[in-house]
Amino acid sequence: MLFRNSKLRLNRRSLSASVAEEYWKRYRIKLKDKAAVDGIAKAGELVVRTLDMIGAHIAPGITTDALNTLVHDFTLEHGAVPASLGYRGFPKSTCVSVNDEICHGIPGPRELREGDIVNVDVTSIKDGWFADANRTFFVGKVSAEASRLVEVTAQCLARGIAAVRPGATLGDVGHAVQSHAEGSGYSVVRELVGHGVGHAFHEQPQVNHTGRPGLGVVLVPGMVFTIEPMINQGGLAINRLDDGWTVVTADGSLSAQFEQTLLVTEKGVRSLTPYPL
Repeated sequence: MLFRNSKLRLNRRSLSASVAEEYWKRYRIKLKDKAAVDGIAKAGELVVRTLDMIGAHIAPGITTDALNTLVHDFTLEHGAVPASLGYRGFPKSTCVSVNDEICHGIPGPRELREGDIVNVDVTSIKDGWFADANRTFFVGKVSAEASRLVEVTAQCLARGIAAVRPGATLGDVGHAVQSHAEGSGYSVVRELVGHGVGHAFHEQPQVNHTGRPGLGVVLVPGMVFTIEPMINQGGLAINRLDDGWTVVTADGSLSAQFEQTLLVTEKGVRSLTPYPL
């Protein structure tokens, strides 16, 4: 989520005989073969198990650092490495973002309180393969307003996933997310986006959560990327805190996010980090 889409566009036409070569040459997108998909899927299975484990520990009074320790230990116990730890200097093994924190929250002594919403973002490296997903959890009983924001954000991810298929475009995906979010009265963060993943933490393409139908890179089988809409209850403006990482809503409103790692298949889409939406 650290990159901004450069508005790549490709006309709908017949690709060259080697789609993989063309996509690498044109976009630096590395299409994934069966071995890569199998490796990413195994990493993805662990990511989902990690999020399920964390969900059972979300409760008033637990610190965000305690959640980080749980993620770190669980990841190592299952033969993987937390990708976040040390990435560009990030000091922890997961991102934990509470209430108005959009993303990249650094775990620390903060205690969760009844009524908070908290996003936990997990990226694991298993046998050299990366998979990335996150979920927003309720801390005890939350307000109706917070509950609706989280529900709509999950729906935004589901709409984005449903738009993925061969021949569709990244603009179709962004439009599916944006139209549902804005139609529900919320705003979509522009500066932080989805991304390719698998061989590395962040690859091409960059995946905007806004867009126009028919524009952007045409999706082809073998593409693997995240969709991870960040949806704000208030305005779309953001600020970055002095820690250099944590991104918050400029107006102090709540923000929610959900993320999965997706594979474009011959017939549609497959989540490599599947969990119910």
